[in-house]
Amino acid sequence: MSTNLPTRPLGTTGFDITSVGFGSWAVSGSGWSYSWGETDDTESVAAIRRALDSGVNWIDTAAYYGLGHSEEIVAKAVAGLSDAERPYLFTKVGLVADPQNPNAAPVRTMKPASVRRELEASLRRLNTDHIDLYQVHWPDTGLPFSYTDGSAAASADATPLEEYWQLMADLKAEGRIRAIGLSNHSPAQLDTAEKIAHVDVVQPPFSAINRSAAAEIAWAHAHDTGVIVYSPMQSGLLTGAFTAERAAALTADDWRSSHPDFTTGLTANLRLAEALRPVAARHGATVAEVAIAWTLAWPGITGAIVGARNAAQVDGWTGAGSLELTAADLTEIADAITASGAGTGPARP
Repeated sequence: MSTNLPTRPLGTTGFDITSVGFGSWAVSGSGWSYSWGETDDTESVAAIRRALDSGVNWIDTAAYYGLGHSEEIVAKAVAGLSDAERPYLFTKVGLVADPQNPNAAPVRTMKPASVRRELEASLRRLNTDHIDLYQVHWPDTGLPFSYTDGSAAASADATPLEEYWQLMADLKAEGRIRAIGLSNHSPAQLDTAEKIAHVDVVQPPFSAINRSAAAEIAWAHAHDTGVIVYSPMQSGLLTGAFTAERAAALTADDWRSSHPDFTTGLTANLRLAEALRPVAARHGATVAEVAIAWTLAWPGITGAIVGARNAAQVDGWTGAGSLELTAADLTEIADAITASGAGTGPARP
């Protein structure tokens, strides 16, 4: 689709994507283990349409979000668009829930039969004959997923990386996937995959709070691999609108209510968000836009996935794609990161 926002080439995929994309985790509804709580489907569709109207040309989703509901919402939002207007659709595979117990943790599995079932279901829900970017959500461990433990040991039932990455390459060769990627994989795992087939895209978490994926981003930059980072606003903490009162009021069906970022780490995280206000004021931008632009200033990062639950929230971050932080801004933010004590990892690009 045409866009008035700045674009960047996504590695060697041939896609030119806007530096901000719409992330549809938060609009996937309640009733599953990593829900953000109740959502209104009409507002969710309106949020996606506002992003597209603002020039955003890609949407990131996953089969696991809402146990498929997120993909259905995305399909509703893009229904009726011409080929010229239609955004790139990116989705993910490898977290499988028990439909009889949706609030239980999903299993991390990349067994070939499971992957092919997930692909067919995603194509059906998205109402498309191909997926632009298909990504492995997490490394296969054969074990239940824990959001606070991305390094779970693998069981004997796990599918080796070499096998599932070859499968992803085969699916791409079949033509129903245009590009393949790895989310939440380490540099060592990326090295293993690259020997089998080029890693088109990586998708790590990255924000001024969570800076632990700097090594994965550097790996991608050295291998002509696109990078789309998720949670650049750290799930709302760096929007400038989040408060301790809001954290305390999070409902039990909102995964954030028990996550350390919103409990033991909350004070430091909000201190950092507050320190971004002077930078935002100088640029006539929102705190959220500064937080996102900070991630986009890192060499190798192509785009940032940004969520919204209504159209008004979209208006608060689309300007990040055009916001250029100065060297002085980056130094000020690095000093604020250090002073706040928020997160770990390098404090500046």
